Amino acid sequence: MGLYEVPGLTGWAIMIFVLFALMAFNELGRTTKWGGIALFLVVPIILTITVWPTTAAPGNEYGTGTWFNWVKTYSSLAGCLGFMAIRYIPSLQKKKWALAFPALILALNILEACIRDFQCFGYQAWTGAYIDNLWLMSGPWNIMNGIAGLLNIITICGWVGITISKDKSKDMIWPDMIWVWIIAYDLWNFAYTYNCIADHSFYCGVTLLLACTIPAFFIKKGAWLQHRASTLALWCMFIMTMPTFADRIAPVPTTHNPRAFFMVSLIALLFNAGLAFYQIRLIVKKKLNPLKDELYTDTNSYKKIVSEN
Repeated sequence: MGLYEVPGLTGWAIMIFVLFALMAFNELGRTTKWGGIALFLVVPIILTITVWPTTAAPGNEYGTGTWFNWVKTYSSLAGCLGFMAIRYIPSLQKKKWALAFPALILALNILEACIRDFQCFGYQAWTGAYIDNLWLMSGPWNIMNGIAGLLNIITICGWVGITISKDKSKDMIWPDMIWVWIIAYDLWNFAYTYNCIADHSFYCGVTLLLACTIPAFFIKKGAWLQHRASTLALWCMFIMTMPTFADRIAPVPTTHNPRAFFMVSLIALLFNAGLAFYQIRLIVKKKLNPLKDELYTDTNSYKKIVSEN
């Protein structure tokens, strides 16, 4: 049971190039204030006026003109700009409503995808069909993964502990967002892309998730959400500008195998359900308030993130 029609060497080379380009631009926006302003404010304004009305026009032949693409693009950009405000405006760092913003924008982005999964089930394309110029196959996997996404929202925790790193880059550090939640998110989000943007998921699923997970584990630990927002916004802007990329320039289609859809969503659901169960036990055992307390302060991952920032 394969997931993709495996690309040749050229396909892998393109994938690796996209991965490193996303990581490089993420570093530009992360380490320089003006780089972030240029990438996430100036460039989107220019593209909104000059390019996207054509390349992402509603109902176009590329599949970029759906409500979801527009909402996802601007919500990810809002996250990038909001995080920059928290990072560079000291007064915001002391306000609880400002620190709640990262959790809220993250939850909103996950909820958007959950709604899309449920919507794709409602299309009743049981044997597969092109809808809005994107191939998808409706099935129980949409419901399973929609539930997994809702569980992923519920398990967002520890936003009260968000801090700004003391180094020059002033990263937004979320110590309680340890590796177990990141993996749960990655599994859910990959299943979402596989379900709803199937033949684009090699890039917007596999490649894009690697582009934020690798920096979170090996470049700047504790800043996963910042990495995720930046790489997602960069990818959305790219695909809105060059909508033929995943279909015509460098296509990597899925195998369109119902068993593959079922398995990726089942794995995502089981992992997120397990995480939710673990967190509930932890909250009850330690008598914690998930809206006021951090949950993972005793873990080595948490301690290492705090000590490094």
